[in-house]
Amino acid sequence: MSALRDALRDLSEDVFFDLLESEDAYLVVLDVPGITADSLEVSVENRRLTVDAHREKDLPGEFRYLEENRSLFVDVDLPLPRDARGGETDVAVERGVLEVTIPKCESPETTIDVVEHSDEDSDDHRDEPR
Repeated sequence: MSALRDALRDLSEDVFFDLLESEDAYLVVLDVPGITADSLEVSVENRRLTVDAHREKDLPGEFRYLEENRSLFVDVDLPLPRDARGGETDVAVERGVLEVTIPKCESPETTIDVVEHSDEDSDDHRDEPR
């Protein structure tokens, strides 16, 4: 997951995000003001999560820009953690907040049998050369 965390930290200062983790999933929350589901594309390909969000700004007819700092788009390309199932990613956007839920693969449990040796087994091995 450190690659995902590092990639998020490397985003522009204009992109605000949270990265959360549970036992079952990762949750990436991005602030994308003015973005709707219609102006948003999210895809997972080659173990990478790509977010392309575009919005339009209305410019009143009698005004012109002296300085423009509110971005019209957010383009994010992030590596998925090794234990993420990217094909089952769930995306929701509400009031300018994008939530991307990436489920984790179930890690197979490994059970190791523990065998108790009796004192007799220990005595048998004392006479063996080492």
